[in-house]
This record gives sequence, structure tokens and C-alpha cells, in this order.
Amino acid sequence: MERTVKAMQRVLILGGTTQANALAVRLESDPQYDPILSLAGRTQAPVLPNVRHRIGGFGGVDGLIDYLRRHAVDVLIDATHPFAEQISAHAVAAARETGVPLAVLTRPAWAPQPGDRWREFPDVASAARALGAEPRRVFLTIGRQQIGAFEAAPQHDYLIRAIDPPAPPPNLPHQKLLLARGPFTFEDEVKLMRGARVEILVTKNSGGAATLAKLDAARTLGIEVFMINRPQSADVPTFETLDALLEFLETLRHRKAP
Repeated sequence: MERTVKAMQRVLILGGTTQANALAVRLESDPQYDPILSLAGRTQAPVLPNVRHRIGGFGGVDGLIDYLRRHAVDVLIDATHPFAEQISAHAVAAARETGVPLAVLTRPAWAPQPGDRWREFPDVASAARALGAEPRRVFLTIGRQQIGAFEAAPQHDYLIRAIDPPAPPPNLPHQKLLLARGPFTFEDEVKLMRGARVEILVTKNSGGAATLAKLDAARTLGIEVFMINRPQSADVPTFETLDALLEFLETLRHRKAP
């Protein structure tokens, strides 16, 4: 049978990551695709490529379903942060309801290397509990939204690094806030951790190269790492490279004629 190809495929990209930006730029340059990059709007000054985009929530699952239908979206791509659990769950539910194909674009998770002192945890709360009763110097690099979990362990001295200030500010008697956006160099991470006399690094397994240097620095300095594992993902086609996702999109564009 002959194969027919739709003239243009509208792709809604749930973004907020460098992978999402790269995908949007790649599709924007291809006349076969009509990409729309969507950001939740939680970052005060997001880095945006020069592509069509929207900023703000959809209003839950029903709002996303309505958007997919009103804008005649052909494919939904979840390229959000690996720990953006709520929007990922909404994407699964909306895709199921509308029949719009869904795929996930993510970066490979980090894996422990020789010399690492990792302890792995299923969530932030369990990592906070495991810090122990004795005061420690703790470097938090988990973003700003779950810092409050460490209020259960107020005896520690916290260095908190985030792109934007936590809101509301955490009720921690011993804390220092460092506002910074990656990528970070190995040399700078070593200098920061050594200067702050960090004893424990708490981070999420977001993967990628932009913040990998903190793990290299921790290994070099013999610092213990509390690694928050990624949440369990739904049974959705998942790709770790842009080329693999583009191949998936190409297969969707081709349909067998009836």
C-alpha cells in the first residue's frame, strides 16, 4: 500500500529543560512540524529559544485535554524535568483521554562511579530523616520547591543552591542561600564545597551535564552524596536522545493508506 504523510504535524512540547529547548529549535527548522513549547512559569527568568511558546499552567488534566483538542495537537512530548511528577501524570491522563500520542524525552540518569559515596533515597523526606541527629554541613541542590522537607532536621547547617529563592522561605535556623544557574565547572564546585566545608551533598538524580560537576567534586573531596532517585514513570515511549525521538516522530507522520 502507498504511504501518506501529513503536511504538518503540530507538536506540543512540555518543557523547562535544555532537551525541550533543543527539540523545539530542531522542529522549528523543519517545515514538516509545527512545535509549541510550553513552560509552567515557575522559573522567574526562563531561558527560552526563539520559537513559539506559551508560559503558564493548563489548569489541571481537564485544561490540558481542552488545550490539546482546541489547538488540534497531533503529538504530545513530555520533556519536563525528571522530577516534574504532576505535569507528567497530567500528560499521561490527557493523552489517554484524547488519544494524542505521548512520548517522553529525558536525559540519562547518573550512575555511581568508583570512589563515590552514594546513599540512595526514594524521596526528599527520607533523605532529610537520614541526616541524623548530629549537626552536619549539608549542601542542598534539589531545586526550591521541596526545601521545606528539611525543616524536620533544623539542627544542620544548610547551604541551599537554587535558581530562584524558595517561596515561602524555609524555616531553617542555619542556612545560606546561593542563587545560581548551571552549568557549573568542576573547579568552582570543588572551591565551593571545600570553602563551605560541606559534609553531605543532597541532590536529585536529574542527569545531564549541566550540574554533573558537583558529583565529580564530591567524589574528589570524599563527600557523602544523598541521591534522590527518580520517581517511577508510566509505561510511555521514552527516549534519551534527540535523534531517537525524531525517529519516533517520523514514524507517527507516516500512515498507511486505507
